[in-house]
Amino acid sequence: MFRDVSYVPYLSRPLQTSSRVVISSRSSYVNTAKRWNGSAGSQAQRKESSATQIGQTDNDVQSLPPGWEDHPDPKQFSQLPHRNFGFNQHMVVNAEFKEALRQVLWQFKAPIRYAFAYGSGVFTQSKRPGGSAEASPHPNAPEAVLKWQTGGPKTLDFIFGVSYTQHWHSLNLTQHRDHYSFLGSLGSSVVSKVQDSFGAGVYYNPYAVINGIMLKYGVVNLDTLYTDLSEWRNLYLAGRLQKPVKILRDDPRIRLANQINLISALRTALLTLPPSFTEQELYTKIASLSYIGDPRFAFGAENPQKVANIVDNQIVNFRQLYLPLIEDLPNVSFKDRSTSKPDWTDDASLNCRVEQDMDPTRRGNMVRRLPKYFRRKLYDKFQRNFRLDAREYHDIIEESKGDSAFSSRTGNDFDRRIASAEDISKSIDDVLIGISRWPAALQSTKGILTAGPVNSWKYWSEKRLKGRMKKLVENKSD
Repeated sequence: MFRDVSYVPYLSRPLQTSSRVVISSRSSYVNTAKRWNGSAGSQAQRKESSATQIGQTDNDVQSLPPGWEDHPDPKQFSQLPHRNFGFNQHMVVNAEFKEALRQVLWQFKAPIRYAFAYGSGVFTQSKRPGGSAEASPHPNAPEAVLKWQTGGPKTLDFIFGVSYTQHWHSLNLTQHRDHYSFLGSLGSSVVSKVQDSFGAGVYYNPYAVINGIMLKYGVVNLDTLYTDLSEWRNLYLAGRLQKPVKILRDDPRIRLANQINLISALRTALLTLPPSFTEQELYTKIASLSYIGDPRFAFGAENPQKVANIVDNQIVNFRQLYLPLIEDLPNVSFKDRSTSKPDWTDDASLNCRVEQDMDPTRRGNMVRRLPKYFRRKLYDKFQRNFRLDAREYHDIIEESKGDSAFSSRTGNDFDRRIASAEDISKSIDDVLIGISRWPAALQSTKGILTAGPVNSWKYWSEKRLKGRMKKLVENKSD
């Protein structure tokens, strides 16, 4: 397996073992954070961080320091809670493959502030090796890309975060007019209007070729991305970032918002799970949050086993994403002797047991700390479930209006009632469907305009065929 030796994942040492196995890995975090500091960000980020934090001691370095969810929006990396904050978001890939991905970004003159690559072309979703007879979508991909895609050649998916939508498209239309459909001939103002006004606020250009690589890239305004990460307006991009992605360009405000997004996903999953469960059950629930309302599954354009495939093949990366956050929560811990083994976090065969405290107060606090937009929708759902009168519910909403998107809040009686409800799992699923289904459907429909009718039909046909083929292969293997 390819390894990026410049980066060491979180928790390479065993957890402390006791009668109640908990994550107690401060020394491991400090050592790992020191090694990471020189590799995960850009050179400019490292210089800025080092210059502003000279003299920082190990005692000052914490994976998630107290009050980090209340941290003000940073404009620079030096304004994050500490210089290694959010390093769990940076996945390990082979150095040559990472460089090939970064070289794609350099072929765009329009400024890209934040970027990540995602999907099965970056992180395998199958243990089945790809056959040599599989047709490659890449006209002339670098060897590093072909070697990395051991499950078979696949289109690479990117998301570009930009500051000014119309300006970005104006520059990109000049350089890459062939990436756009007929909408490009109407100018950047129309393109940006279509992007920002419909669906999830993403404009996709599929079937673009850069450096011999076939790719699809989506463009999103940073403010749109930030709002979805912090409030869960539609979970379209927040959901993608709840799973392993390869961040290629980072932004301090987005890094903080995504850490909030990740811990929100963890809290939501915990509210739907029993007192004892496995890692795989936890990560499967997290990975499914944004897919519950995805219309592509209803139309057969996605493999029904997609979520299971993601988790089965990426459990080590899921650990890297969520172990620091599990450590941060007081009501959840590992209870598995396997966590005492050296390098257990790199063992993909392990499926460790986790336990959570079902105390209503702590679970009520988790409800209160859910993303603001999602929480309001959940409140609406339980107003109907509990049959609260309008005046009582109005008082509850007024009380919660003072909460900021990132505030560390204490749950009230209503939050505790929600957390203790027998139907909380189904109710959360219903709310997730309500939030994500319509924006996802509009986003898919928007593809007819952004990709053009021909490419849009081609893309959906390929997705449906891919979904059917994977289902057939998995059924045969069963």
